[in-house]
Amino acid sequence: MKKLAILAALAAIVAAYFVFDLGAYLTLAGIKQAVVQWEAFYAENPVVVLAGFFLAYVAVTAASLPGAAIMTLAAGALFGVVTGTVLVSFASTLGATLAFLSSRYVLRDSIEARFGERLKAINAGLERDGAFYLFTLRMIPAFPFFVVNLVMGLTRIRTLTYVWVSQIGMLLGTIVYVNAGTQLARIDSLSGIASPQVLGSFVLLGIAPWLAKLVIGAIQRRKVYAGFTRPKKFDRNMVVIGAGAAGLVSAYIAATVKAKVTLVEAKDMGGDCLNTGCVPSKALIKSAKVAAQMRHADRYGLTPAEPQVPFKSVIARVLDAVKAIEPHDSVERYEGLGVDVVKGYAKIIDPWTVEIARNDGTTQRLTTRSIVIASGAEPVVPPIPGLADSGYLTSETMWEAFAQMDAAPERVVILGGGPIGCELSQALARLGSKVSQVEMEDRLLGREDADVSALAKAVLEGERVSVHTGHRAVRIEGKVLVAEHGGTEVRLPFDTLILAVGRKARLTGFGLEDIGVDTAKTVVTDAFLATKFPNIFAAGDVAGPYQFTHTASHQAWYASVNALFGTFRKFKADYRVIPAVTFLDPEFARVGLNEREAAEQGIAVEVTRYELDDLDRAIADSETKGFVKVLTPAGGKDTVLGATIVGSQAGELLAEYVLAMKHGIGLNKILSTIHSYPTMAEANKYAAGNWKKAHKPEGVLKWVERYHAWMRG
Repeated sequence: MKKLAILAALAAIVAAYFVFDLGAYLTLAGIKQAVVQWEAFYAENPVVVLAGFFLAYVAVTAASLPGAAIMTLAAGALFGVVTGTVLVSFASTLGATLAFLSSRYVLRDSIEARFGERLKAINAGLERDGAFYLFTLRMIPAFPFFVVNLVMGLTRIRTLTYVWVSQIGMLLGTIVYVNAGTQLARIDSLSGIASPQVLGSFVLLGIAPWLAKLVIGAIQRRKVYAGFTRPKKFDRNMVVIGAGAAGLVSAYIAATVKAKVTLVEAKDMGGDCLNTGCVPSKALIKSAKVAAQMRHADRYGLTPAEPQVPFKSVIARVLDAVKAIEPHDSVERYEGLGVDVVKGYAKIIDPWTVEIARNDGTTQRLTTRSIVIASGAEPVVPPIPGLADSGYLTSETMWEAFAQMDAAPERVVILGGGPIGCELSQALARLGSKVSQVEMEDRLLGREDADVSALAKAVLEGERVSVHTGHRAVRIEGKVLVAEHGGTEVRLPFDTLILAVGRKARLTGFGLEDIGVDTAKTVVTDAFLATKFPNIFAAGDVAGPYQFTHTASHQAWYASVNALFGTFRKFKADYRVIPAVTFLDPEFARVGLNEREAAEQGIAVEVTRYELDDLDRAIADSETKGFVKVLTPAGGKDTVLGATIVGSQAGELLAEYVLAMKHGIGLNKILSTIHSYPTMAEANKYAAGNWKKAHKPEGVLKWVERYHAWMRG
């Protein structure tokens, strides 16, 4: 009954608003007319007018009706700056509180019953920083006040906190609008519009959001940096922690713009990508591909031969490839570019101080205006009983182990069905290992569409890999992995066990927890890649959400530029077009949405396919396995939402769609672009052609057919 009474009261106010056409008064023209009518009455009955205005303002805001801004202008016109500000400040707070309480009493229980789990995180944040969040919303006019009232009522923020924060937070906007009202009431002609008073009021209205932003920023900085002492001067403009892809690019950019930058790396320059990831794995994949081509030379009209695989020589070639690329990322190169490279372990002491335990045994402390955390990621080691004594390898440790082997390991179990697990499974199988791949989920490459996952499994099984999807690793017994599948235990013996179940951000040992940098699975950053401290940034695998070398380099630009020049302008990291390639043979490449993601997000799409077994170059190369799949909006709009390519050189073919999505190029333009013949790239053109055929103007073509018939007589 109480809820019904509240709803009835609100309904009565809303009904009165429309029945008596009160909205006509809440316009600039209506307010000017009302001011003229009420000025004389106000002079004789100030208390009555003030009380009536106060109650009307409370009713409008409590019922979330439009017109509060106009009434604020009216307060300035009728009562002046001081009286108008006091009146509106308390009326707006009271009205907002009533709306807040109405929302809380009527709606919160039902909302929590339905979305309780999702609201837990929100309420936890509000319990910690609720006053600041609310103050921020109140200071920025872009957030409609009535929405703030209703939404905050659904949370667990304390009513008293809501009242005093709203009172203070709305004060600046109230003053600006009331002051503007004092001048708007005096506009009688075009010359009045150009008066300094009126222009000044409009200037205040325009800069109010910027003033609010400055105030909020100052308060936030004061709160965040409380307890820390900022140095009066700095040794460096930037210190970068980690010399992987993100760290190298960050340091490179800083040096290029003549900033004084120190790059700290404890181990090998180039990070995981150069030393244990991208480079060595692709070199191994190439050797394995040559072995497969020898084994299947009859596909090319040649006599097949079982390749002899001197595994030690294969790994030596892999390591030679790493050494050949090392100079690109070397200490010498970066010092030549102007970067101060320090080999050692970095720890953040405070937001402006980094302590380095140098590899030579000395300790160095540097003060710096900004810090970029680029510590990368490391392999996940799951808590499987018996794993610690199994001699398992990861993507980081296996290269050194492989270098000691005279032959490829005979029996290999690879735990994980993602890109790394799939690539290693195929490569080692081609080099002679008997490979069993174990994946807990029901398919490989779980982020991809079902047809892509099915093809990946078929490809691996065609290479004699024993693929075990839907198998959960239970324990290790000596040199046997015991997995559970459908309630039954499956035993998989191995000589070598390789973990490829994912990678996690390196978060410990850098002092992040000591100074209060927020971390979850990654370092928590904002859209500009800044942490809770505006001068500390993160980029690459440690920041997420992607774990690609090219994404790390991409993020590094934003982190370093925002760190060095954020005082003047900051740039939000752009993740709209992120390509990814799984380097199986054939390759699996994707950018943007796939069908699975589109369905999950409720996006209606049209799917266009082109099969590579129809492509001349693919036929000539005996590389016909695969397809091009392009997603566009349902309804025929020529916009590329995503593309998946499976086939030879898919990673290279994908670049055309990455460019198209980045710059808004549609399939019509891809179709009209000349592609060299015969190349694999023509597959993109033919996919665009299939889309065009599906959208040919049938009605127009019928008239064209009639025209040609008429022309033939």
